[in-house]
Amino acid sequence: MAGMLKDEIMQQEIRPLVAVDIIEQLHRQFAILSGGRGKDGAPIITFPEFAGFSDVPDEDFLNVVTYLTSIPSLEAASIGFIIIIDRRRDKWSAVKASLTRIAGAFPGNLQLVFVLRPSRFIQRTIADIGIKLYRDDFKMKVPIIMLNSVSDLHGYIDKSQLTRELGGTLEYGHSQWIHHRTAIENFAMTVKTTAQMLQTFGTDLAETELPNDVQCTEELLSAHTDHHSKLKDELKLAVKQGATLLTCIREPVTRSANSKLSPDELENVATVERLLAQLDETEKAFDQFWTKHHLKLEQCLQLRHFEHDFREVKLALDNLMEAQAGFADIGDSVTRVEHLLREQKQLEEKGQEPLEKAQSLALHGEQLIQNNHYAVDSIRPKCVELRRICDDFTNETKKKYDILGKSLELHKQLDKASQWCEAGIYLLASQAVDKCQSQEGAETALVEIEKFLVTAKEHQLSNPKEFYNQFDMILTPEIKANAQRILQKLEDVQEMFDKRQVSLKKLAAKQTRPVQPVAPHPESSPKRASPKITRPAGVATNRRSTEISCPPKTISEVELSKKKNIKKTKGGIKVGISVF
Repeated sequence: MAGMLKDEIMQQEIRPLVAVDIIEQLHRQFAILSGGRGKDGAPIITFPEFAGFSDVPDEDFLNVVTYLTSIPSLEAASIGFIIIIDRRRDKWSAVKASLTRIAGAFPGNLQLVFVLRPSRFIQRTIADIGIKLYRDDFKMKVPIIMLNSVSDLHGYIDKSQLTRELGGTLEYGHSQWIHHRTAIENFAMTVKTTAQMLQTFGTDLAETELPNDVQCTEELLSAHTDHHSKLKDELKLAVKQGATLLTCIREPVTRSANSKLSPDELENVATVERLLAQLDETEKAFDQFWTKHHLKLEQCLQLRHFEHDFREVKLALDNLMEAQAGFADIGDSVTRVEHLLREQKQLEEKGQEPLEKAQSLALHGEQLIQNNHYAVDSIRPKCVELRRICDDFTNETKKKYDILGKSLELHKQLDKASQWCEAGIYLLASQAVDKCQSQEGAETALVEIEKFLVTAKEHQLSNPKEFYNQFDMILTPEIKANAQRILQKLEDVQEMFDKRQVSLKKLAAKQTRPVQPVAPHPESSPKRASPKITRPAGVATNRRSTEISCPPKTISEVELSKKKNIKKTKGGIKVGISVF
């Protein structure tokens, strides 16, 4: 930023002298830069009448003259300076001393030297003789023009470029001139100092490492913002100082329309305007740099907040996924599965808040990316990870619900199958043997069995293998063993029903034979009748009839009757049923 300062500041760096350093010597007014110019634009330095000129120390003289020659622009100074020595009220000795001192110590380029010789006749005569005798001793390579009066001077320099003391019209106030010079130099120093402060601050900002946590980032952003505000206040004060100075320099023109600024005053105006322009450029450059830095700090704070929130959300999601991973049980009963479903629902409800936070944080991260955040490469993977975990939890939850739903359906089907088996066993056991011996009883029992078997189709229990294969992929070894046991029980009960149906169908198919009269044997005569045979014929007939009406048992019936009330163990179940 220091490179933005122009000639005035660079000149201040080269020359150590400023008005405030030699303020006392300037106030003595033994040499002035009135602001007048020669016809070719050469700056005019006047040595007015000063009684103690010869008593001025060489160092003071050199400092004042050096300072005065440094004020005009380089372009004007390169033309050469015009020196006017006013010694009208002095002696030749004063003229000689002035020329000697100027010739030996003047630091700038000289174009002309005008000497207003002493007005008294004797001193003027001596001066004429002296200048002829001592011209070569002055060692000046420029003309020395001896003038008798200011009228003669007007022949060389326009009145408008000469002060009233020299018969001109140029307005000049020495105290005001010193005030303006000190103000301009102070303003130039302010501009330089401000630029250096901005440069230092900019360097500090550029070298600042971004913090890794929210609190430090907030503190750094606050500190930098406060420092920036103070520098902006300094800039505003500097601009205000320059504007006020510019108004003061232009004050004569503002006060009177007929007034004109001298060339030096115009240069002062140009100097202040350039300093204000440099200040404006410096401020714009600083604002541009600050905008980028402030944006980076704000983005850093956004990133630290995002990272902090990401860690919190990620921890909650990890705990959620861990809890979900703990739900590996699919249940071993309807009650257990329903309990697991309730727990899964609770976990799902519990996970809504962290899932919403994760989705919101991922959306915020994507907005940061869209706003051209400098840490895109750090934000994007985190957004992807958040969405992946959310999707994993959602998909895993759906999978859990599907598995538990299948498990619930499985256990309900197994319970139905078990209940159906128990109901079937109860039905078989409830069919009395004596009632089934008749055709009507057998047919009634068959109808009961057929109606019951229809319920197996209603409960999709007619095909045990298909039922088993439907749930085979979600079965654990324990549940698989239980399912196999129940399905085996289902097959056993089905087999019992099949056997019962076969027996009942045989009983229902047998026809009752008619009772035929039988003639008595010859040996059954009354004479030889045994006293034991005294039962009525009706009893015998009834007994005979009963024997005839009951069909003889087949071999299978005999075997089944032997199994009556004998417990049979098969497929893990005990059945105490007579199959006739």
